[in-house]
Amino acid sequence: MAEQSVKVLVEGGKATAAPPLGPALGPLGVNIGAVVADINKKTASFQKMQVPVEVKVNSETKQYTITVGTPPAAALIKKEAGVEKGAGNPKVDKVADILIEQVIKVAKMKEDSLLGKDTKGRVKEIMGTCQSMGILVEGKPAHEAIAEVNAGKYDQKIASGKTELSAEEMKKLEEERKHLAEEMEKKRALYEKTAKDILEMFKGKERAIVKAKLKEANIPDQIIKELLPVEEEKAPAAEAKKEEPKKK
Repeated sequence: MAEQSVKVLVEGGKATAAPPLGPALGPLGVNIGAVVADINKKTASFQKMQVPVEVKVNSETKQYTITVGTPPAAALIKKEAGVEKGAGNPKVDKVADILIEQVIKVAKMKEDSLLGKDTKGRVKEIMGTCQSMGILVEGKPAHEAIAEVNAGKYDQKIASGKTELSAEEMKKLEEERKHLAEEMEKKRALYEKTAKDILEMFKGKERAIVKAKLKEANIPDQIIKELLPVEEEKAPAAEAKKEEPKKK
């Protein structure tokens, strides 16, 4: 079965038969209008974003398949959450909160690469990624939101495919983001104080022992790196090497 492939970048939901797409599809004998419509349907969630699209055409039957490339789910979640990175310690820290509509939006964007058989299954996959990033869903840990999905709480919104937020929802989300940012600052200050107390308590002890105590106190790795530089670990090893007796 011979196939021909066309790869292009299009603006989400706004592909046209103009170059580069139209001229590339013309020689393949497909219904260009139908292909463009299908591409726009699949890329509608990527408004104002350039999206990589591949169209594969069967040379004999003229049937085609469309594959839409997307950034990783984590990148899309961060964009929706308005954060640059996830939590360093997601079991303890929460860096943002997103609503079910935003989860549905990401699930629809990634539908070609997720394992879920339907939108509901894909929504739970995206929530699982939120869990690993320290991002709340509807103001609660993602595993609790997944339980609510299983219980049918969001069935209506998932079935409708609602991805847009009202002005009131946006306002509520922004307030929650500010609240989480303030909480993160307070937590960081507490972590730093606890870490410094531990460093003072175990001053002069081996770095491995101090690091273990910091870990026991659930101090985030980033703060440990800042307060207990790796260089300090290498210094004793270098000194020990100097003291090794010379071989005769």
